[in-house]
Amino acid sequence: MSQTPHRYTAALADQIELSWQDRWEREGTFHAANPAGPWADPEGVAAHPEGHLLVLDMFPYPSGAGLHVGHPLGYIATDVVARYNRMLGKNVLHCLGYDAFGLPAEQYAVQTGQHPRTTTEANIAIMARQLRRLGLGHDDRRAIRTIDPDYYRWTQWIFLQIFNSWYDADAPREDGGTGRARPIADLVEEYRSGRRPLPADDGRGWDDLSHVERADLLDARRLVQSVEAQVNWCPGLGTVLANEEVTNEGRSDRGNFPVFKRNLRQWVMRITEYADRLADDLDGVDWPEKVKIMQRNWIGRSQGARVTFPVDGAAGTGIEVFTTRPDTLFGATFMVLAPEHPLVDELVPEGGWPEGTRDAWAGGAGSPGEAVAAYRAQAAAKTDLERQAEGKEKTGVFTGGWATNPVTGTRVPVFVADYVLMGYGTGAIMAVPAQDERDWDFATAFELPVVRTVQPPADHDESTAFTGDGPAINSSNDEISLDGLGVAEAKESITTWLEGKGLGEGAVTYKLRDWLFARQRYWGEPFPVLFDEDGIAYGVPEDQLPVELPDVPDYSPRTYDPDDAGSEPEPPLARDADWVSVELDLGDGRGPRRFRRDTNVMPQWAGSCWYYLRYLDPANGQALVDPENERYWMGPRPEPVAGAPAGTRDPGGVDLYVGGVEHAVLHLLYARFWHKVLHDLGHVSSSEPFRTYFSQGYIQAAAYRDARDQPVEAREVEEGPDGTFTWQGQPVTREFGKIGKSLKNMVSPDEMYETYGADTFRLYEMGLGPLEQSKPWDTRAVVGPQRFLQRLWRNVVDEESGEVTVVDAPLDDATAAVLHRTIDAVRADYAGLGFNTAIARLTELNNALTKIEGGVPREAAEAIVLMVAPLAPHIAEELWSRLGHEGSLAHEAFPQADPSRLVEETVTCVVQVRGKVKDRLEVPSDIGEDELRELALASPKVASLIEGGVRTVVVRAPKLVNVVPA
Repeated sequence: MSQTPHRYTAALADQIELSWQDRWEREGTFHAANPAGPWADPEGVAAHPEGHLLVLDMFPYPSGAGLHVGHPLGYIATDVVARYNRMLGKNVLHCLGYDAFGLPAEQYAVQTGQHPRTTTEANIAIMARQLRRLGLGHDDRRAIRTIDPDYYRWTQWIFLQIFNSWYDADAPREDGGTGRARPIADLVEEYRSGRRPLPADDGRGWDDLSHVERADLLDARRLVQSVEAQVNWCPGLGTVLANEEVTNEGRSDRGNFPVFKRNLRQWVMRITEYADRLADDLDGVDWPEKVKIMQRNWIGRSQGARVTFPVDGAAGTGIEVFTTRPDTLFGATFMVLAPEHPLVDELVPEGGWPEGTRDAWAGGAGSPGEAVAAYRAQAAAKTDLERQAEGKEKTGVFTGGWATNPVTGTRVPVFVADYVLMGYGTGAIMAVPAQDERDWDFATAFELPVVRTVQPPADHDESTAFTGDGPAINSSNDEISLDGLGVAEAKESITTWLEGKGLGEGAVTYKLRDWLFARQRYWGEPFPVLFDEDGIAYGVPEDQLPVELPDVPDYSPRTYDPDDAGSEPEPPLARDADWVSVELDLGDGRGPRRFRRDTNVMPQWAGSCWYYLRYLDPANGQALVDPENERYWMGPRPEPVAGAPAGTRDPGGVDLYVGGVEHAVLHLLYARFWHKVLHDLGHVSSSEPFRTYFSQGYIQAAAYRDARDQPVEAREVEEGPDGTFTWQGQPVTREFGKIGKSLKNMVSPDEMYETYGADTFRLYEMGLGPLEQSKPWDTRAVVGPQRFLQRLWRNVVDEESGEVTVVDAPLDDATAAVLHRTIDAVRADYAGLGFNTAIARLTELNNALTKIEGGVPREAAEAIVLMVAPLAPHIAEELWSRLGHEGSLAHEAFPQADPSRLVEETVTCVVQVRGKVKDRLEVPSDIGEDELRELALASPKVASLIEGGVRTVVVRAPKLVNVVPA
């Protein structure tokens, strides 16, 4: 029998943790009060005069493998924030749901023969159990699932709001700008009244048009359109893929099948209408600067000019280019079109090569037609990445056509070349080899002239292009001279001249493209759209939502030979004739009619674009969210947003949103687009979905590769005494990488719960280092947090008798000073997400309390238990209960520091990395070695140098720390 029956062990932790998790659920400890709606609790809202806080994570996809220890990093962090703010007296909403539609579940179902709902719900059950066992303080009533009809009813409703809207670029906004979404009914009224002229000025009014003509007019303006669009068609998967689902090698990220560009009719969301707002409004949110840069780069806004180059022998025809450097027009000595450009066929003359063609331009072909056809076939086999690879040899052929430089009057040859892409700009460029490296390389390869239009510095290598700024040279004609002007002035001057001559105009372009929004799959949200016999699309009436996903006998899309580029999509829903063809009354006075449903489904992004709004009011069957609930939780506030320019209005949104940087562009961009449309239409008061976003780092673990460079199961690898590694007797090499299935280095949190308990696991992950940085996983190091909790337990409970050992005695001055300095520092750490330094400070205090003879004074014991509670809630609840308190400590007040106890003598500690000074810290003169070590390792200047781990740390408190990286 154990000599210490009441020792804090994994078994005791398991008992304590499960008991408190049951109690929290039973008592609704983390249920947040709503001001309105089905869960209206005005008294509960009023009971939180300190305000409210909405804290969310990017919600997970329920994989069959369940969680690994890398997943909970952000979940624990947001839980610490939520628990801390509850103790500050705030009404905190913290919850989590499941993003459960999508291709992975569908493919798994096809492989196993099970319905995707069956496997997805089983995966959700596994993940829900693992998350509950972690002790997360979620409002469990709000655990939404995107696959539930009650949820995707509102996804379909939002789609219809966007479908039934148009973007009025001239409409004033409340922020003082212009341009916003308006109901399509407003456009109809303007057309009918004549306040907005019809595009076809043929004397007819709105009521004179046929219903097909009216539909065509409106469809051209809708924010959701059905258009012929170039898509990524994957025959091997039988579906269209989004750009982000295609690898740089032009293959599907799932299955590694070839992907082909082709035109198909698709639903497209016109996110490009919001490009400026999506870029400009980043100034008003508190996000990492690197993420703002990523979004701005994806939007790709460029200021410049559109210029038309007349084409020889084709009156009225010209090649339009967009350039960010119109000041260099005088140096444009040739033009290049993408092989797919529609003008190529018009430029290619019949017969042989025209006069003036050089041998280098012909590519060895006997005629322009032959050369262009061969080159187009060659380019079609390359991915966009291959076509734009830096340093590759420039290829191309002369089209046989000529254009005229509009500022010099010089004839310039027009080429096709694969380094110009149809998807960017106009698919045509004016080539200025002196100021562009790619154009220089092309000009060199094809013996084309070079004219410098910017004066390079004296030390510039004359055999290369000069891409910097400088005064204009060689840039004048009889009407205008740019010579001597700087770049900005020269741009403005030439743009004004072009506009005056009708040769061009100032313009802005974007890399951002409209959002292809249809998938030829089964496991997704059906479109709430019906087509009549004329092909006109109608939204399903709101009272007929949701359009439920039917069960079909075969839910796999028809797949083809992976190389069959000419194949056609056949979505699984198309096989359910009774569902596809339906008779309905749309309530438009025309009575019941026969319609055809759309057999595509929405992409997985749809459900994740707006889920944060449904958390606010998930039981509301009458509205997406009650307006009062949305205003309360997400509405703009009077205080400024951190990091925003002075005078910027708070846009509102989630107070803290945490998730991986891999979703920092597309998910956040799509969610912002939907939210702005809903804001324009008056459905939400906030203009941004996420006021503050934080991207946590990854947890990395050892991974091992065999002689074929293939990952092997890390748990099966053995380490020899000489530091080498073997797997099944074979030597393997070690590396460190993100934990996951691909590297076969997964560690399940279930193992951690069983071996150490959830609190130890939580404490270990939060103590690994700064939250935003990636850090290595080492199960052997978990013993440190375990010992901390065991020591905390012993400071309150006798391990042999189980009796509480705290004493009702006053604190001595030294202990009081340490306690209140810790309270003050830990408050700052929690507020700044500095959980690792908070743990270091609590460890130091815990050690100090251990040394007190005769028992720990109650004041100190209760204070440290309350401070530990956000990090290790189960043991804190248990100790709080044993200290004589009846209720949960979840809503107890967090300790306050006594200012009179904060005065202390400090010294400067020098922090070295490999013997070189990297930082200096002001620390208490009596700081302990453990706390000083943690503070030094948490220093941003040090942390960036030890991302690969630490070999050793030498501490000479309080004046020196020397870190030796691994």
